[in-house]
Amino acid sequence: MIRTMAVTHKGEVLLGIPLMDIQLDKYTWIWADFATPTDEETLLLDQYFHFHPLAIEDCMHILQRPKLDYYENVQFFVLHALNDRTLEAEEIDLFLSEKFLVSYHHQEKTEMNEAWEQVKSEIHSRKGWSGGPMAAGYRVMDKLVDKYFPSLYSIEDELADLESRGSSQSVEELMRQVFDVRGRLLKLRRTIVPMRDLMYRIVNSQHVQNNGEERIYFGDIYDHLLKLTDMIEVDREMTADLRDSYISLNSNRMNSIMKTLTVITTVFMPLTLIAGIYGMNFRVMPELDWSYGYFGVLLLMLGLGMGMFRWFRRSGWFK
Repeated sequence: MIRTMAVTHKGEVLLGIPLMDIQLDKYTWIWADFATPTDEETLLLDQYFHFHPLAIEDCMHILQRPKLDYYENVQFFVLHALNDRTLEAEEIDLFLSEKFLVSYHHQEKTEMNEAWEQVKSEIHSRKGWSGGPMAAGYRVMDKLVDKYFPSLYSIEDELADLESRGSSQSVEELMRQVFDVRGRLLKLRRTIVPMRDLMYRIVNSQHVQNNGEERIYFGDIYDHLLKLTDMIEVDREMTADLRDSYISLNSNRMNSIMKTLTVITTVFMPLTLIAGIYGMNFRVMPELDWSYGYFGVLLLMLGLGMGMFRWFRRSGWFK
């Protein structure tokens, strides 16, 4: 599907004009949005706009790393949106010039719809930053970056919950959740860090910026991405601390169990020795002829076991 927005020289917005019927010199600028395009619609990137074949190839082969290329007065952007459910990156491509903005994406994205409605509303009301295709491109990038925050906030809430539930769940379950969170943070990092690097290039590029005001707006997006990367690093450190705490807790529990088993084994070692001695089948064993030998040995074993238990307890082995 291709939807179009054409801005006349009088500042009016015309929607839904077939792309092949649009003559660029009759309008201030246009926005053509290729949303889940067919093969025939994709051909218009070459037949109507005459974009460079390498840029068109990048649109067809997903998933490219976020980048910025220059092609004869056209800037080509590869951006990454975020899938809320899987946290996987989804590619959105932008072609920017003084006369048009062309967006190309294989999935329907709410961010694109929100940016579309915002640009249309601002032009109608003549409010906000009205900088033509560059302003529309900024709105798209801003919406994409804003959608990163809810996923990261959700992970931070989960980490806070993990800290509070640390004593009510098994170590194995807690470790599984921690590694699951670390995996999701890694997915976010793989999306956000390349976008941060791209935005840094945009902010410092003389090809994209036309005035200081635009640099301020793109700088604001860059600041958001810096904040996101800092949050990710802090959360990764927190998961590492939680992982180390759970490993230490598990080690302490194992040490306590091993200490208890060691005490029990040590108490029974002399008792086993005595039982082993009197279990030998030698004919000459004087104690076998005693009338009270059996009860005497039992009392000896009982006293020896209780004495060792009290000694270990006074030594602090049970603390």
